[in-house]
Amino acid sequence: MALQGCGLFGGGYDDGGELVGVPGREGWELTRPFGMAAIPAGTFHMGQADEDIAATQINFNKQITIGGFFMDETEITNNEYRQFVVELTEGSEVDLPSGFAIEDLIPDTTVWVDDYTHHMGDPLMVYYWSHPAFDDYPVVGVDWEAAKYFTKWRTDHLNSSRDERGLFPMPNFRLPSEAEWEYAARGGRDQATYPWGNPYIRNLKGCLLANFKPGRGNYFDDGYAYTSPVGRYFSNDYGLFDMAGNVAEWTEDAYNPSAVPLVWDLNPTYFDEDEPRKVIRGGSWKDIAFFLQTGTKSYEYKDTARASIGFRCAMTYLGRSSGYEF
Repeated sequence: MALQGCGLFGGGYDDGGELVGVPGREGWELTRPFGMAAIPAGTFHMGQADEDIAATQINFNKQITIGGFFMDETEITNNEYRQFVVELTEGSEVDLPSGFAIEDLIPDTTVWVDDYTHHMGDPLMVYYWSHPAFDDYPVVGVDWEAAKYFTKWRTDHLNSSRDERGLFPMPNFRLPSEAEWEYAARGGRDQATYPWGNPYIRNLKGCLLANFKPGRGNYFDDGYAYTSPVGRYFSNDYGLFDMAGNVAEWTEDAYNPSAVPLVWDLNPTYFDEDEPRKVIRGGSWKDIAFFLQTGTKSYEYKDTARASIGFRCAMTYLGRSSGYEF
């Protein structure tokens, strides 16, 4: 841990016998990480905002309080993830844990063929990850374990730089909890069906408000047959893009259809190391509108990569802020 001033114990100073605290602890400012939005603390009703026609979960709404945190404005892109992969292959910063190989963390490009029966995915399989034409598109083909390891690398990458400059470490990057994700997706609109509000999927001009599957066999009405570059649709009121559609997103939580009534009502996260299924949220380019709703949960196995699942990072807010307002 980086220490500033007199260090943790601050030896060698004269306190005159008074209780004055340890000197040299001043100067901590939590700066908003690049590309992240500040999500204010607050309370909301977690759970399905509309009828759960797919019967995928117990339709239970529960008032939840969430502490302040930061969240990536967009899904992690191919080029952002490439920075991680480059440092992996160069071996400059990353110490791989036992059981991991570099190949486990590189996006699986075969998902464009393997996920869909009788589908001509070859062009995407060849170009989506490697070609600069897709640099600003969300990374896919990354399982939950790889997404988790990315957050560890991102934490080490930032704090090693801060340590060199004599600064206190920032909190860890991590996957958002399911509750944080839903709270952030609503953008301050409690019980809103979608991140933009209620109840329609088109604006007044008839334009679709997210990248998804608006009808049977109809993928292109929103402007993109597959994924879109991040940030191409309007953000919600917290400044977050693509919280509905484009790609579904990994969260920290293990999957349990009745988790909402089970968890605590302050910063809840459902942990279960024996449960291989992990919650995904937000729906994707291949999903119908039901999966775009802020209260709809789904899951995928943690060791499974898909062409429709990506992720974004969160960071817990600590103490004073600098240069922005919640």
